Amino acid sequence: MADELELLRSANPFTSDGPVHGDGPLDHRAERGLNRLLHERRSRRRRLLWSLAAVTAVAATVLTLVLGGPSSTSAVAAPRALTVQAHSTPVSLKQLAALAAATAADGTPVLRRGTHVQTWSLGMSDDRPPVTVPEERIVRWNADDSHTERLVEHGHVLKETTFPPSWSDVPPDARPPHDVAGLRAYLQETAYSKTPLTTPELLGAVGELLDHWTLGARESAALARLLAGADGLRPVGEVTDRLGRSGQAYVYQRSGSRLMLIMDPATGAVLGMESTFTKDQPEYGVKAGDVMEYSAWTR
Repeated sequence: MADELELLRSANPFTSDGPVHGDGPLDHRAERGLNRLLHERRSRRRRLLWSLAAVTAVAATVLTLVLGGPSSTSAVAAPRALTVQAHSTPVSLKQLAALAAATAADGTPVLRRGTHVQTWSLGMSDDRPPVTVPEERIVRWNADDSHTERLVEHGHVLKETTFPPSWSDVPPDARPPHDVAGLRAYLQETAYSKTPLTTPELLGAVGELLDHWTLGARESAALARLLAGADGLRPVGEVTDRLGRSGQAYVYQRSGSRLMLIMDPATGAVLGMESTFTKDQPEYGVKAGDVMEYSAWTR
Protein backbone atom coordinates (compact mmCIF):
# COMPACT_ATOMS: atom_id res chain seq x y z
CA MET A 1 0.00 0.00 0.00
CA ALA A 2 2.86 2.37 0.86
CA ASP A 3 4.44 1.76 -2.53
CA GLU A 4 1.17 2.58 -4.30
CA LEU A 5 0.79 5.80 -2.28
CA GLU A 6 4.32 6.80 -3.24
CA LEU A 7 3.57 6.12 -6.91
CA LEU A 8 0.42 8.23 -6.66
CA ARG A 9 2.41 11.06 -5.14
CA SER A 10 4.97 10.85 -7.93
CA ALA A 11 2.15 10.94 -10.49
CA ASN A 12 0.69 14.11 -8.97
CA PRO A 13 0.36 16.66 -11.81
CA PHE A 14 0.29 19.56 -9.36
CA THR A 15 3.96 20.19 -8.74
CA SER A 16 5.37 22.67 -6.26
CA ASP A 17 6.41 25.04 -9.03
CA GLY A 18 3.19 24.67 -11.05
CA PRO A 19 -0.27 26.19 -10.73
CA VAL A 20 -2.02 25.11 -7.55
CA HIS A 21 -5.13 23.97 -9.37
CA GLY A 22 -3.72 23.25 -12.79
CA ASP A 23 -6.12 21.51 -15.13
CA GLY A 24 -3.80 20.57 -17.98
CA PRO A 25 -2.35 17.22 -19.08
CA LEU A 26 0.12 15.28 -16.97
CA ASP A 27 3.75 16.16 -17.51
CA HIS A 28 6.27 13.52 -18.56
CA ARG A 29 7.29 12.63 -15.00
CA ALA A 30 3.74 12.40 -13.72
CA GLU A 31 2.61 10.33 -16.70
CA ARG A 32 5.40 7.82 -16.16
CA GLY A 33 4.51 7.54 -12.48
CA LEU A 34 0.85 6.99 -13.21
CA ASN A 35 1.58 4.44 -15.94
CA ARG A 36 3.92 2.62 -13.59
CA LEU A 37 1.23 2.47 -10.93
CA LEU A 38 -1.38 1.15 -13.36
CA HIS A 39 1.08 -1.38 -14.81
CA GLU A 40 2.14 -2.68 -11.40
CA ARG A 41 -1.47 -3.04 -10.26
CA ARG A 42 -2.21 -4.96 -13.46
CA SER A 43 0.91 -7.09 -12.99
CA ARG A 44 0.01 -7.92 -9.41
CA ARG A 45 -3.49 -8.91 -10.52
CA ARG A 46 -1.99 -11.15 -13.21
CA ARG A 47 0.33 -12.76 -10.67
CA LEU A 48 -2.64 -13.34 -8.39
CA LEU A 49 -4.54 -14.86 -11.27
CA TRP A 50 -1.80 -17.38 -11.95
CA SER A 51 -0.86 -18.14 -8.36
CA LEU A 52 -1.75 -21.69 -7.46
CA ALA A 53 -3.62 -20.43 -4.42
CA ALA A 54 -5.92 -18.53 -6.75
CA VAL A 55 -6.82 -21.62 -8.75
CA THR A 56 -7.83 -23.76 -5.79
CA ALA A 57 -10.70 -26.07 -6.69
CA VAL A 58 -10.32 -25.29 -10.39
CA ALA A 59 -10.30 -28.39 -12.58
CA ALA A 60 -8.95 -27.27 -15.93
CA THR A 61 -9.93 -30.56 -17.50
CA VAL A 62 -13.62 -30.11 -16.73
CA LEU A 63 -15.49 -29.79 -20.00
CA THR A 64 -18.02 -27.25 -18.75
CA LEU A 65 -18.70 -25.18 -15.71
CA VAL A 66 -22.37 -24.71 -14.88
CA LEU A 67 -22.90 -21.24 -13.51
CA GLY A 68 -26.13 -22.11 -11.65
CA GLY A 69 -29.80 -22.65 -12.42
CA PRO A 70 -31.51 -24.80 -15.04
CA SER A 71 -31.46 -22.01 -17.64
CA SER A 72 -27.86 -20.93 -17.07
CA THR A 73 -25.21 -21.11 -19.76
CA SER A 74 -21.97 -23.02 -19.44
CA ALA A 75 -18.48 -21.60 -19.59
CA VAL A 76 -16.33 -22.62 -22.53
CA ALA A 77 -14.26 -25.74 -21.96
CA ALA A 78 -10.61 -25.40 -21.09
CA PRO A 79 -8.55 -25.69 -24.27
CA ARG A 80 -6.07 -28.47 -24.90
CA ALA A 81 -2.42 -27.51 -24.94
CA LEU A 82 -0.90 -27.01 -28.38
CA THR A 83 1.12 -29.99 -29.58
CA VAL A 84 4.15 -30.07 -31.83
CA GLN A 85 3.60 -31.95 -35.07
CA ALA A 86 5.40 -35.26 -35.15
CA HIS A 87 8.55 -35.40 -37.28
CA SER A 88 8.43 -31.65 -37.99
CA THR A 89 11.78 -29.92 -38.35
CA PRO A 90 12.58 -27.25 -35.76
CA VAL A 91 13.80 -23.95 -37.15
CA SER A 92 16.26 -22.09 -34.97
CA LEU A 93 15.47 -18.53 -33.97
CA LYS A 94 18.62 -17.39 -35.76
CA GLN A 95 17.33 -18.95 -38.97
CA LEU A 96 13.93 -17.43 -38.43
CA ALA A 97 15.44 -14.01 -37.75
CA ALA A 98 17.40 -14.19 -41.01
CA LEU A 99 14.22 -15.06 -42.95
CA ALA A 100 12.37 -12.23 -41.21
CA ALA A 101 15.09 -9.74 -42.12
CA ALA A 102 14.87 -10.72 -45.79
CA THR A 103 11.08 -10.44 -45.73
CA ALA A 104 11.30 -6.99 -44.13
CA ALA A 105 13.47 -5.54 -46.89
CA ASP A 106 10.57 -3.73 -48.57
CA GLY A 107 9.14 -2.50 -45.26
CA THR A 108 5.70 -4.04 -45.66
CA PRO A 109 3.48 -4.59 -43.87
CA VAL A 110 3.96 -1.45 -41.79
CA LEU A 111 3.62 -0.90 -38.06
CA ARG A 112 0.06 -0.15 -36.95
CA ARG A 113 -1.11 1.13 -33.62
CA GLY A 114 -3.80 -1.08 -32.13
CA THR A 115 -4.26 -4.82 -31.79
CA HIS A 116 -6.47 -7.78 -32.57
CA VAL A 117 -5.98 -10.42 -29.89
CA GLN A 118 -7.84 -13.48 -28.73
CA THR A 119 -7.13 -14.71 -25.22
CA TRP A 120 -8.13 -17.44 -22.80
CA SER A 121 -7.10 -17.73 -19.18
CA LEU A 122 -7.57 -20.07 -16.25
CA GLY A 123 -7.92 -18.55 -12.82
CA MET A 124 -10.08 -16.82 -10.30
CA SER A 125 -10.65 -13.15 -9.65
CA ASP A 126 -13.14 -11.10 -7.69
CA ASP A 127 -15.56 -10.76 -10.60
CA ARG A 128 -15.10 -13.83 -12.83
CA PRO A 129 -15.83 -17.56 -12.56
CA PRO A 130 -12.89 -19.99 -12.37
CA VAL A 131 -12.99 -20.97 -16.04
CA THR A 132 -13.29 -17.88 -18.20
CA VAL A 133 -14.86 -17.49 -21.60
CA PRO A 134 -12.34 -16.64 -24.34
CA GLU A 135 -12.11 -12.94 -25.06
CA GLU A 136 -11.49 -11.28 -28.40
CA ARG A 137 -10.37 -7.67 -28.30
CA ILE A 138 -9.97 -5.38 -31.31
CA VAL A 139 -8.43 -1.94 -30.84
CA ARG A 140 -8.28 0.48 -33.77
CA TRP A 141 -6.78 3.97 -33.70
CA ASN A 142 -7.85 6.92 -35.83
CA ALA A 143 -5.87 9.72 -37.43
CA ASP A 144 -6.86 12.15 -34.66
CA ASP A 145 -5.44 9.78 -31.99
CA SER A 146 -8.86 8.69 -30.80
CA HIS A 147 -9.44 4.95 -30.69
CA THR A 148 -12.17 2.34 -30.46
CA GLU A 149 -12.00 -0.82 -28.39
CA ARG A 150 -14.35 -3.66 -29.28
CA LEU A 151 -14.91 -6.76 -27.16
CA VAL A 152 -16.20 -9.78 -29.07
CA GLU A 153 -17.48 -13.12 -27.80
CA HIS A 154 -18.41 -15.98 -30.14
CA GLY A 155 -18.57 -13.55 -33.06
CA HIS A 156 -20.90 -11.11 -31.29
CA VAL A 157 -19.87 -7.63 -30.20
CA LEU A 158 -20.36 -7.42 -26.45
CA LYS A 159 -19.14 -3.88 -26.00
CA GLU A 160 -17.69 -1.12 -28.14
CA THR A 161 -16.14 1.96 -26.58
CA THR A 162 -14.66 4.99 -28.32
CA PHE A 163 -12.00 6.94 -26.45
CA PRO A 164 -11.06 10.58 -27.10
CA PRO A 165 -7.67 11.55 -28.59
CA SER A 166 -4.72 10.65 -26.40
CA TRP A 167 -1.04 9.89 -26.76
CA SER A 168 1.81 8.72 -24.56
CA ASP A 169 5.56 8.55 -25.08
CA VAL A 170 5.88 5.80 -22.46
CA PRO A 171 6.21 2.16 -23.61
CA PRO A 172 4.18 0.16 -24.49
CA ASP A 173 2.04 3.08 -25.67
CA ALA A 174 5.00 4.80 -27.33
CA ARG A 175 5.90 3.83 -30.89
CA PRO A 176 8.26 0.81 -30.77
CA PRO A 177 11.62 1.03 -32.57
CA HIS A 178 12.72 -1.39 -35.28
CA ASP A 179 16.33 -1.90 -34.23
CA VAL A 180 17.42 -4.56 -31.75
CA ALA A 181 19.12 -2.27 -29.22
CA GLY A 182 16.25 0.18 -29.22
CA LEU A 183 13.67 -2.58 -28.93
CA ARG A 184 15.55 -4.20 -26.04
CA ALA A 185 15.52 -0.91 -24.14
CA TYR A 186 11.86 -0.38 -25.03
CA LEU A 187 10.82 -3.79 -23.68
CA GLN A 188 12.88 -3.31 -20.55
CA GLU A 189 11.06 -0.04 -19.93
CA THR A 190 7.75 -1.79 -20.67
CA ALA A 191 8.58 -4.28 -17.90
CA TYR A 192 9.64 -1.45 -15.54
CA SER A 193 12.95 -3.18 -14.99
CA LYS A 194 16.32 -1.57 -14.39
CA THR A 195 18.15 -4.82 -15.11
CA PRO A 196 18.29 -7.02 -18.23
CA LEU A 197 15.12 -9.06 -18.61
CA THR A 198 15.01 -12.79 -18.01
CA THR A 199 13.40 -14.82 -20.78
CA PRO A 200 9.99 -15.06 -19.02
CA GLU A 201 10.12 -11.32 -18.34
CA LEU A 202 11.04 -10.65 -21.96
CA LEU A 203 8.13 -12.74 -23.23
CA GLY A 204 5.80 -10.96 -20.83
CA ALA A 205 6.96 -7.59 -22.16
CA VAL A 206 6.49 -8.83 -25.74
CA GLY A 207 2.91 -9.73 -24.85
CA GLU A 208 2.33 -6.22 -23.50
CA LEU A 209 3.77 -4.75 -26.70
CA LEU A 210 1.53 -6.89 -28.91
CA ASP A 211 -1.51 -5.94 -26.84
CA HIS A 212 -0.89 -2.34 -27.96
CA TRP A 213 0.69 -2.55 -31.42
CA THR A 214 0.43 -4.67 -34.57
CA LEU A 215 4.07 -4.94 -35.59
CA GLY A 216 5.26 -4.25 -39.09
CA ALA A 217 7.81 -6.36 -40.94
CA ARG A 218 10.78 -4.36 -39.65
CA GLU A 219 9.65 -4.47 -36.04
CA SER A 220 8.96 -8.20 -36.29
CA ALA A 221 12.42 -8.78 -37.76
CA ALA A 222 14.06 -6.81 -34.93
CA LEU A 223 12.05 -8.75 -32.37
CA ALA A 224 13.05 -12.07 -33.95
CA ARG A 225 16.72 -11.07 -33.72
CA LEU A 226 16.25 -10.05 -30.10
CA LEU A 227 14.50 -13.32 -29.21
CA ALA A 228 17.26 -15.29 -30.93
CA GLY A 229 19.54 -14.20 -28.10
CA ALA A 230 17.14 -15.16 -25.28
CA ASP A 231 18.47 -17.81 -22.90
CA GLY A 232 16.65 -21.12 -22.71
CA LEU A 233 14.22 -20.51 -25.56
CA ARG A 234 14.61 -23.60 -27.72
CA PRO A 235 12.99 -24.62 -31.03
CA VAL A 236 10.74 -27.69 -30.88
CA GLY A 237 9.06 -27.85 -34.29
CA GLU A 238 5.86 -26.94 -36.08
CA VAL A 239 2.47 -26.33 -34.47
CA THR A 240 -0.96 -25.28 -35.71
CA ASP A 241 -2.21 -22.46 -33.54
CA ARG A 242 -5.77 -21.87 -32.37
CA LEU A 243 -6.54 -19.76 -35.41
CA GLY A 244 -5.45 -22.55 -37.75
CA ARG A 245 -2.14 -20.94 -38.65
CA SER A 246 1.07 -22.88 -39.09
CA GLY A 247 3.92 -21.66 -36.92
CA GLN A 248 7.24 -22.60 -35.41
CA ALA A 249 7.18 -23.21 -31.66
CA TYR A 250 9.85 -22.15 -29.18
CA VAL A 251 9.68 -23.38 -25.59
CA TYR A 252 11.02 -22.14 -22.30
CA GLN A 253 10.78 -24.58 -19.39
CA ARG A 254 10.54 -23.39 -15.82
CA SER A 255 9.59 -25.08 -12.58
CA GLY A 256 6.06 -26.35 -12.91
CA SER A 257 5.20 -24.62 -16.17
CA ARG A 258 6.10 -24.26 -19.83
CA LEU A 259 6.03 -21.11 -21.93
CA MET A 260 5.52 -21.59 -25.67
CA LEU A 261 6.11 -18.88 -28.24
CA ILE A 262 4.61 -19.40 -31.72
CA MET A 263 6.10 -17.48 -34.65
CA ASP A 264 5.32 -17.23 -38.34
CA PRO A 265 8.13 -19.15 -40.11
CA ALA A 266 8.01 -16.87 -43.15
CA THR A 267 7.83 -13.40 -41.58
CA GLY A 268 9.08 -13.87 -38.03
CA ALA A 269 5.88 -12.32 -36.66
CA VAL A 270 4.73 -13.51 -33.24
CA LEU A 271 1.48 -15.41 -33.69
CA GLY A 272 0.81 -16.39 -30.11
CA MET A 273 1.98 -17.48 -26.67
CA GLU A 274 0.81 -20.25 -24.39
CA SER A 275 1.54 -21.14 -20.78
CA THR A 276 0.82 -24.64 -19.48
CA PHE A 277 1.35 -26.61 -16.28
CA THR A 278 4.02 -29.30 -16.48
CA LYS A 279 3.32 -30.95 -13.12
CA ASP A 280 0.19 -32.32 -11.50
CA GLN A 281 -1.03 -30.18 -8.63
CA PRO A 282 -3.95 -32.28 -7.29
CA GLU A 283 -4.37 -30.07 -4.26
CA TYR A 284 -5.19 -27.20 -6.60
CA GLY A 285 -7.20 -29.15 -9.15
CA VAL A 286 -4.75 -28.84 -12.05
CA LYS A 287 -2.85 -31.47 -14.02
CA ALA A 288 0.25 -31.51 -16.17
CA GLY A 289 -0.73 -30.27 -19.62
CA ASP A 290 -3.52 -27.98 -18.42
CA VAL A 291 -3.44 -24.57 -20.06
CA MET A 292 -2.92 -21.54 -17.83
CA GLU A 293 -3.44 -18.97 -20.57
CA TYR A 294 -2.87 -18.23 -24.21
CA SER A 295 -2.93 -15.23 -26.52
CA ALA A 296 -3.21 -15.24 -30.30
CA TRP A 297 -2.54 -12.06 -32.26
CA THR A 298 -3.53 -11.31 -35.83
CA ARG A 299 -3.48 -8.31 -38.17
